[in-house]
Amino acid sequence: MLIKAPLDLTQIAYLKKNGMLHAKEDVLDSYKAGEGNMNVTLAIKTNKRTFVLKQSRPFVAKYPHIPAPLDRIEIEYKYYNAINKDNLLANFSPDVLSFDKDSNLLALEYLDLGGDFLWLYDENATLKEGVADLMLTYLKKLHQLAVPDFPSNQEMRELNHRHIFVFPYLSENGFDLDDVQVGLQKLSAIVKNNPTLIKKIHLLGERYLQLGKVLIHGDFYPGSWFETGRGLKIIDTEFAFLGDPEFDLAIMLAHLKMARTSESELQRIINSYPLDNALLAQFTGTEILRRLFGLAQLPLFLSLVEKKELATYAINLIIDEKI
Repeated sequence: MLIKAPLDLTQIAYLKKNGMLHAKEDVLDSYKAGEGNMNVTLAIKTNKRTFVLKQSRPFVAKYPHIPAPLDRIEIEYKYYNAINKDNLLANFSPDVLSFDKDSNLLALEYLDLGGDFLWLYDENATLKEGVADLMLTYLKKLHQLAVPDFPSNQEMRELNHRHIFVFPYLSENGFDLDDVQVGLQKLSAIVKNNPTLIKKIHLLGERYLQLGKVLIHGDFYPGSWFETGRGLKIIDTEFAFLGDPEFDLAIMLAHLKMARTSESELQRIINSYPLDNALLAQFTGTEILRRLFGLAQLPLFLSLVEKKELATYAINLIIDEKI
């Protein structure tokens, strides 16, 4: 059963049959919940409550021409189940209400009185004091969690691998960066014509595809951070797998850098969670470059000069292996 807003009588009947809607529950409204990239996400308002329905499709919801594994929604479900055994981590997660494997449907608590952190890229925007430390607390606890039997999530890693470590560096990838910002296509030559850089990124990508021993979120950026009336929540966990803890921290650092966070604050964060510095540097630089020159663009209010400076910074992180 495919869901879409507004829910029709057939969809409502199915949701009552699978238990996601209660027998005496009336649907008052259903609408798109947020601007997620991967899945169809709806808010369902009834006469008793509001909750969220997420459904995976055999493609990326924002980019229907890109195939994506259907079982990613089950990965998200299993991630929440795994971390919710820890009280601290459970406090950072939305409540899981139910899961329907047959229709790739996940019902979650509706998070109100807030939103994601994509505003962080706005000029002069900064995190409130203590928020970065909360995120570090989450990551440290997550990376200590013993989950040896977590699914490999191989297909999602292969999808992510292509868009992080391959696509941005192809001379002809079919994506005209001038549609994002005039002059960006020409600027991309700074990475596309750098064989030393591309070789290092290739090797890093091979490491990314290998299974590690630590459960990681896999997409720890401002779109996955959610502010609510009950504090910070971490969402959208379909990229989770057993990998390198440096990857999660690197994603966080890369996006804070793109959001103009001060060097002193970035260094404070790095010092607060000591990991392999060379690996951290390379993953951080690669995430910056793929967000500048890849398909998954961000609302960055940066001039071409600023983007060139950012790209040079990222290239140096990868080449020098130091942050």
